[in-house]
Amino acid sequence: MRLKTLLGDYPVTRALKEGRVRSSLVEFDYADVKVPNTAFKRVVRDLEFDVAELAIVTFLMAKSHGKPLRLLPAVLFGRFQHPYLVSTKELSPKDLEGRKVAIRSSSVTTVAWLRGILADDHGVDLGKVKWVTFEDAHVAEYKDPPGTERAAAGKTPLGMLLAGEVDAAILGELPKDERLRSVIKDPAAAAADWQRRNQALQINHMVVVRNGLDVADEVYRVLLESKNMGAKDSETSPFGIEANRRNLEIAIDYFYRQKLIPKRYTVDELFERR
Repeated sequence: MRLKTLLGDYPVTRALKEGRVRSSLVEFDYADVKVPNTAFKRVVRDLEFDVAELAIVTFLMAKSHGKPLRLLPAVLFGRFQHPYLVSTKELSPKDLEGRKVAIRSSSVTTVAWLRGILADDHGVDLGKVKWVTFEDAHVAEYKDPPGTERAAAGKTPLGMLLAGEVDAAILGELPKDERLRSVIKDPAAAAADWQRRNQALQINHMVVVRNGLDVADEVYRVLLESKNMGAKDSETSPFGIEANRRNLEIAIDYFYRQKLIPKRYTVDELFERR
């Protein structure tokens, strides 16, 4: 069976994509997409892929709107998001109330994790932050909440930040620029403290399959074999339901409280076969 597949290049996927891991049941027809998140709308709106990498927030939102996708307990990568909230000013998290913060979208995974961190760990009233967005959510049914401002066409979060048009920004990647300062002081220490208190990893992308795909177990098997051949740091790419239970419980709670999803799913609901 040939499976139309969207998978990025990670230590987890390298052996599979290089052909060092093979299956007698399936072949993967990889989409020619260099940056997978640029195709996430195709995953959840067009249902274009049999197997796909997907942001955890996008999957949960897609599930809440009845998209026929099932999660595999395979994390392609996770990271602690604390360093990705930056400013050109000396600001504390609480200073963001009443100020403009640029975010690519209201439902970006890094944004959702950081909003939870700001609310829980720094007492920030998220409703008092003036969020500036640049694109729609991957899931078409979701609309920006009231009070959110859409940036003018052609603008970027980093560009607006450096031009002084916003006070802070949440960036997916950090450029080398001496003008940028972390809003969360000593983000590495803050991340370590968050991990200690929560006993969890902030998941970014996992793998989903189309509902009814009867070779889903084989897809998971070859991904696991590929991971074991290439991912030395298993802490940032845990596989298995139990290995991800705590990670997902916190993600679900954060995203529910931000009204990105309508209910607190149980972890087991995410992996139900259909």
